[in-house]
Amino acid sequence: MTESPPTHPTATAPKPPPTAPTPPPTPTGAPHAVPGTEPAPLAFPQDRTCPYHPPAAYDPLRAARPLARVTLFDGRQVWLVTGHAAARALLADPRLSSDRTDPRFPATTARFDAAGRRRIALLGVDDPEHRAQRRRLAPRFTLQRANALRPEIQRIVDGRLDAMIAQGPPADLVAAFALPVPSMVICALLGVPYADHEFFEEQSRRLLRGPTGADSMAARRSLEEYLGTLIDRKRTGPRGDGVLDELVHGQPDQSPQDRADLVDLAVILLVAGHETTANMISLGTFTLLRNPQRSAELRRDPSLVPAAVEELLRMLSIADGLLRVATEDIEVDGTVISAGEGVLFSTSLINRDDSVYPDPDALDFHRPARHHVAFGFGIHQCLGQNLARAELEIALRTLLERLPGLRLAVPAEEIPFKPGDTIQGMLELPVAW
Repeated sequence: MTESPPTHPTATAPKPPPTAPTPPPTPTGAPHAVPGTEPAPLAFPQDRTCPYHPPAAYDPLRAARPLARVTLFDGRQVWLVTGHAAARALLADPRLSSDRTDPRFPATTARFDAAGRRRIALLGVDDPEHRAQRRRLAPRFTLQRANALRPEIQRIVDGRLDAMIAQGPPADLVAAFALPVPSMVICALLGVPYADHEFFEEQSRRLLRGPTGADSMAARRSLEEYLGTLIDRKRTGPRGDGVLDELVHGQPDQSPQDRADLVDLAVILLVAGHETTANMISLGTFTLLRNPQRSAELRRDPSLVPAAVEELLRMLSIADGLLRVATEDIEVDGTVISAGEGVLFSTSLINRDDSVYPDPDALDFHRPARHHVAFGFGIHQCLGQNLARAELEIALRTLLERLPGLRLAVPAEEIPFKPGDTIQGMLELPVAW
């Protein structure tokens, strides 16, 4: 079993929240309960109390599987999918659209809404455009290609650990290891100069967690300008061996729209390629350190590491709240999702459906966890999942092997983690060994 979840501060709450938080007041614009009526549905998203468990306020939603109603920041009520079978069916249903230019598409935060309804390559388009983009990239992200990168990933992991160990404890595992490892890997894969990592990491942070929509959009424009310039250099200069080089030279007669499309793809690949994996490394390490019996089990039997990665992906569910809009009526277990309604997928609750995962709050490396939806499902399932698995397996295994005395350097409840309206992970992770 996991330990009792500690209470923690988050980026938006400098003081630790109570162990069992009550739902926040109804958001501005939401319908208020009046005598004789049902209260407004639970607000979504909310901050986690423990970084590796869903918000305690979501507990009533577990009993409402497979669907529940929730209220967004602007008062809009949408469907939240919480059941595993329903999630896999709906994520594969073409009647749910990912098109963010649709005015009916739900926004989970004011920042997201203010950023505008613009197309997002891969994640925010439907077929046939999505199919064409994915077909263009899929050969570069196969299992075979990810496995071929394992020696390079191991070299990067060893190098970062060498530097951290040489500096001596304590160290911030996020800054010293969890963030640079996937940044270096994605730079090597794409053909992006790692010398520019501070710039694109900062722009990625602003894009995903900027205080306003304007700040997020400014960060996106900075990334587009940077990658557009890089793509232009690749077109006129010597050909490299990165994915961007392959894409640029595979389309010699490029129109302005072709260039814009390639820049959009490059932004998604660069941001998603390091942000998600960095958060999984930091939060995965924190979770293992809070579950010392499981850490000891991995040290005794490293062959369990691939299964441990799947279980951590299931349990942590760092991308919580996948978004869709219904284009037609859809019936789910006698409930009708009407055309035009917003649909969200709570991966943290879907991956803890006790009809699929008995004792779902326990960290268990011996359960069959591969059917989780941490990478999504259906046509939009994460293109980089093979690479992410390789990075996580190598990073966590090597960390445990080389630092058998790894431990938190400060009390767990003092370590800040990210708020509920972005990718989940640790803001910093002070460790000693």
